[in-house]
Amino acid sequence: MNIALESPEMLLLIIPVLVAGFYLLRKTKTKLVEWRILVALLLVLALAAPYTTVTRTISEEDPSLVLVQDQTASMGIFPEETGTDLYKALTAGTPTTLVQLTGEKTSLGDAVTQYSGLGNQIVLVTDGNSNSGKDLSDALKFAKDADTPVYFVQPELKTNDLSVEMLGDKTVVVNNQNEFEIVVRQASEQSTSYFIEIFVDGKLSQSRQFTQEGRNNTIPINQAFTTLGAHNMSVKITPSGEDLNAVNNEFFKSVYVIPKPKLTLVTGETGSPLARVLSNLYEVSVVNGYPGAGNLTDSKVLVLDNQFIDTFSEAEIKEIKNYVSNGGGLIVVGGDRAYNYGNYLNSSLEEILPVLSKPSEFKGGRNLVLVLDVSPSTAAHGTQGDILSNAIKILENKNLKDANVGVIAFGNAAYDVSNGFVFMGLPQNLAILEEKIKTLTPTNQTETSLDQGLDITKQMLEGKDGELDAIIISDGGIEDSYDQSLQTAQTLKDMGVKLYFIHIRSSAPSQTDKTRTFYAEKLMQELGLENNYDPLDIGGRTNIIFEETAEPPEEGEENKSEDLGTYPLLEYSPENFIMKGVNLTNASITGYNQVTPKAGAERLAITVTGQPVLTTWRFGLGRVAAFTTDNGEGEGTLWASALYNGSNSKLISGMTNWAIGNPQAEEGAVVDAPDTWLNTPSDLTLIMYDEGVPQLKLDGAQLDLALTGRNTYEASVNPDKIGIHDISGYPLAVNYPLEYLEVGLNKDIESLILATGGKTYTEKEARALLLKDARQNSERESNDPVSLKVYVLLAALVLYLGEILVRRIREMRKLKQAQGETGTGEAGA
Repeated sequence: MNIALESPEMLLLIIPVLVAGFYLLRKTKTKLVEWRILVALLLVLALAAPYTTVTRTISEEDPSLVLVQDQTASMGIFPEETGTDLYKALTAGTPTTLVQLTGEKTSLGDAVTQYSGLGNQIVLVTDGNSNSGKDLSDALKFAKDADTPVYFVQPELKTNDLSVEMLGDKTVVVNNQNEFEIVVRQASEQSTSYFIEIFVDGKLSQSRQFTQEGRNNTIPINQAFTTLGAHNMSVKITPSGEDLNAVNNEFFKSVYVIPKPKLTLVTGETGSPLARVLSNLYEVSVVNGYPGAGNLTDSKVLVLDNQFIDTFSEAEIKEIKNYVSNGGGLIVVGGDRAYNYGNYLNSSLEEILPVLSKPSEFKGGRNLVLVLDVSPSTAAHGTQGDILSNAIKILENKNLKDANVGVIAFGNAAYDVSNGFVFMGLPQNLAILEEKIKTLTPTNQTETSLDQGLDITKQMLEGKDGELDAIIISDGGIEDSYDQSLQTAQTLKDMGVKLYFIHIRSSAPSQTDKTRTFYAEKLMQELGLENNYDPLDIGGRTNIIFEETAEPPEEGEENKSEDLGTYPLLEYSPENFIMKGVNLTNASITGYNQVTPKAGAERLAITVTGQPVLTTWRFGLGRVAAFTTDNGEGEGTLWASALYNGSNSKLISGMTNWAIGNPQAEEGAVVDAPDTWLNTPSDLTLIMYDEGVPQLKLDGAQLDLALTGRNTYEASVNPDKIGIHDISGYPLAVNYPLEYLEVGLNKDIESLILATGGKTYTEKEARALLLKDARQNSERESNDPVSLKVYVLLAALVLYLGEILVRRIREMRKLKQAQGETGTGEAGA
């Protein structure tokens, strides 16, 4: 029993009690003082309010439910009766509160947070598209922490709806081909047709008929602008079949065209592929040597192409350092005179770079998927904790430091826990993945669908290069899906995936009988992978040893391109600004500089052997990119010529655009305001580089600007009409309300619900099973505090009364003894 104190500071009163007690003991030297000291100590302990906690199980026959019915504008494609009929069915069997969300914003996260706790259980009848308020995934985690089960009821689609959106940069460079994406979404998964029209500055640019099979269709388009200033684009679809809402069939995009940013390229090869790509996209000053501090001032980025360290004096490197610290961009391109060949190691220039010019300590190129069993049997047999702890132990293997890892959980259904692959080279990624694994809970339905988990594994590993691994961690109860699992596992093996099966055996007789063949073992035997079967008892830990990935070439070999072969490149941070839109599937190089990323740097592209090729970081206010292969020419070595051709050149433009940061010239008045949705404000920023009175007008009406920094002003604008608006010559597009963007059921919500211990149902399943599951989930343990103060006071009282009683008995004995002695004396007389 653990005992704690409500007011531990009261124990300080023990000091004066002891001091007074010792003083009285020295004066009187009687047992009475000792008793009184003990009573006083008990009274002080009572003032400190000791208590303990008692765990008890609470079970409710009529659990309290909160049914959140989504009746916002996007729900018109579903029957309204789904929520109301379910509410009637539930309220007949248990107390149920109905909460209805209406209007043109869906705040599911706010509703889940508001009704979590207080013994509630939450039922969501919604399409799962939350577009306002608290993030839904964070709200579901909050509900889990508050011991509030959340159930998701999927309404059945009654009609289709289509929406269109155009994605792409708002600020673009004059005369450059800019890529935009048109995304058409539909609520159903049926085949649908529509006519699409694309307008540029109000004039029809292109049109065609499309037939779409899936939920989403992405259509890339290219568009160049030959004049500076405000432009606009729009896209309109005309569906041929069912389409509930017409408001989301047209989308507007504003574009602001600026002059080409100025770059300075220091190179000895003015005709290299790198120089050609940069000259096509930017205003480039090409020099063969240090350009001088004055020339750097007007340049957004300094590009050093294959330069020896001795090319620059210490004073010049100091000027480069100041230039970057104050916001300039720096790109250092490799080759046979740079990095490990250019004596960069321990130099002043290396202080600015995100890499050290020495071989990288870790080798990568591994893609690993953990397939974790979260079926009910893992909880019943006590193996769930071992499954999760073994998964975490694998993640912490130092040989996976440069690996991409994905995590899949399977029970009655399988879902992607990690949301794709996660790079293990960043400590925060490891921590996030471990936390997601720790929060996994067993599903409520009895099926164990390993085959579905392997299907998702196959989808994740298709098209991946390097080492491919998949590790199944399960209690082995896979008999129901054995045949399908074997078939998919064989496909994975044929793809070159190395499969492992960690079998956590419980103490049940069926699991401890070592004379029998388990389904898990049988699966690996039929695949011919007996050596990759690892049976563990509860408490056991796996010791999987991963094979080494391909070794990098010995130092000194990188310059011999004819002897190297090719090194395919891998994306390590696909969500990074630079890597978005870049596809390195067919990109390979034949040489590179050996470098090691510094702490805090981010690797974006590497070879399959784990060698960094593009590494970035921030230095002061500036941005620095280490591109550790050559300019595509390299005086005939041709390490990276493939990176400057076709779509691969997006890596070069993406890297340069990132280094530029703000492409607009720092002069005059510069406005920035993102396009927005109706009834959603856009935060506008105005920077005054020249002296003058800051003034802006929205469609002719004066805006109130607030000074928020040096020469920086802000305002919030919220036009009440859809279309293109004018902010003193700067364009702003306002589109249909955000509520109409995502149509149909959100497929991600099911995995979110399952990952936080909830359940999903169809409408029929909810009527049959939800109340039963809610009653089962209402059984919970409660830790209630129990005060021990009364017992301490009772002990003090007993001690005090006992002392009085003992003293009275002694006094009575002495009195009788005295009376007896008196009587004896009188008799003698």
